[in-house]
Amino acid sequence: MATFASFTLRRPALGNSVFSSLSSKIPVSSAFSVDLRRRSVGASRFVVLVSASMDAKPTVLVAEKLGEAGLDLLKDFANVDCSYNLSPEELCTKISLCDAIIVRSGTKVSREVFESSGGRLKVVGRAGVGIDNVDLAAATEHGCLVVNAPTANTVAAAEHGIALLTAMARNVAQADASVKAGKWQRNKYVGVSLVGKTLAVMGFGKVGTEVARRAKGLGMHVIAHDPYAPADRARAIGVELVSFDEAIGTADFISLHMPLTPATSKILNDENFAKMKKGVRIVNVARGGVIDEEALVRALDAGIVAQAALDVFTEEPPPKDSKLIQHENVTVTPHLGASTMEAQEGVAVEIAEAVVGALKGELAATAVNAPMVPAEVLTELKPFVELAEKLGRLAVQLVAGGSGVKTVKVTYASSRAPDDLDTRLLRAMITKGLIEPISSVFVNLVNADFTAKQRGLRISEERVILDGSPEKPLEYIQVQIANVESKFASAISDSGEITVEGLVKDGIPHLTKVGSFEVDVSLEGSIILCRQVDQPGMIGTVGSILGEENVNVSFMSVGRIAPRKQAVMAIGVDEQPSKESLKRIGDVPAIEEFVFLKL
Repeated sequence: MATFASFTLRRPALGNSVFSSLSSKIPVSSAFSVDLRRRSVGASRFVVLVSASMDAKPTVLVAEKLGEAGLDLLKDFANVDCSYNLSPEELCTKISLCDAIIVRSGTKVSREVFESSGGRLKVVGRAGVGIDNVDLAAATEHGCLVVNAPTANTVAAAEHGIALLTAMARNVAQADASVKAGKWQRNKYVGVSLVGKTLAVMGFGKVGTEVARRAKGLGMHVIAHDPYAPADRARAIGVELVSFDEAIGTADFISLHMPLTPATSKILNDENFAKMKKGVRIVNVARGGVIDEEALVRALDAGIVAQAALDVFTEEPPPKDSKLIQHENVTVTPHLGASTMEAQEGVAVEIAEAVVGALKGELAATAVNAPMVPAEVLTELKPFVELAEKLGRLAVQLVAGGSGVKTVKVTYASSRAPDDLDTRLLRAMITKGLIEPISSVFVNLVNADFTAKQRGLRISEERVILDGSPEKPLEYIQVQIANVESKFASAISDSGEITVEGLVKDGIPHLTKVGSFEVDVSLEGSIILCRQVDQPGMIGTVGSILGEENVNVSFMSVGRIAPRKQAVMAIGVDEQPSKESLKRIGDVPAIEEFVFLKL
């Protein structure tokens, strides 16, 4: 017995074959079949008939404990197998019988798991935010959608952050242990007041915002650092957005709420601890890896950091003999940020809904990898996809600390008619370049618009129609960020926005404009931008400094307003120069400003 339902989908501009290919890649369980039928000849609508066998439910493996409300949702739709504490070998054996798997942070969904599934596994659900334990590349290669539950833990994590903040300030854990040991040391455990103290919230997303609200209620002065936080949202709750150095340098308390990315890994290190006010107190309910734990021990021993309260660690569980864990001025909890009954149920419902929706063929906003793109489209757009992401990365690195990125305009110049160029993938890659460097979110075709909206990032698109042959899809892409300050003033165009522009030459992305200056440098490796007085010998001077450190220069280009006036030199380098070499470049008398940008 089978039931049938129909709904309509508009055909996108890429055409019927692309639509069919994209649709065929939507993860639909073996209990469903999808049939695309044209309603009438030449029509731009399709009828999608979904037939579901009443006797063939998909199977969902729940590999770690999930709240009952989530399990009930799953059982209404699928056969649910709750098998906890599986070894990697047991998981690989069982996975070939499953259409979906739900995990928390303790189960690794590796490439071997996807290979062992024999193509049956269609959805991986991560009950929580981080997806470090899921091999995303393997998931995408095997046509498996990965979804997470990013919102249900917000209040629980914020509350735990405040709990650690207050417990640390009043020595609650240490005093409790002392009394239970038969001691009565009132003078030893004199605390500090929170009223009037400055709290720096590092990462002003959902959790950071909720921590700030609660800290304001405790009478604290709250500042925050987050390149993507809209200034108006911060002002609405009485929070001032500042640069990273100002935040850590003026705070009495620091609360970490940033994701673990290459840019934030060990961001609190010896160098940055040295910039802090002596006696600062640190709370971390985000990710353990954002703190260099050995450097924190040194800062505690030196009295730079008076106390730390930690819920997360680089290695979990941490070694029993860890100097950090055993330090008398450190309060620790075993990753309890999301551990409330309400949060656990919320996460269970959120991930169950996402997994069921994905098995039904719906593309969830919490998807963290993209559906497959038709080979012919990907082949044509591939170099422009790379260009789009790198322009986004360049543009956001030019924004000065404390400036909230809110408005981005993307301009595409093409000889093709608008209907012949679908820019969704390009826009998604620009969004990826703007957001991913300091975010734990993986941006793709599925979730790009949702992710941008969630962060208050408005991306508008404009087409410039050119005369000429439509043989290639695009002539150039321009990215502009409005209403921000730039760490490299020359990147501000005459119209007042940070502006970068690029094109594809011989299959390789090139940067062709910075601000109002024309340049030409390959977007490979990294880039140094210098504004200088236009005079002889500048290329040789800078090249010699880099050569002495064995840094290879791949491209060098100079754009100028007029001879002997100002010029911008763009230098492509294969390796990252040392701080000493960059300082020497900055000290060259004719160089007025410079910036190093990592691609």
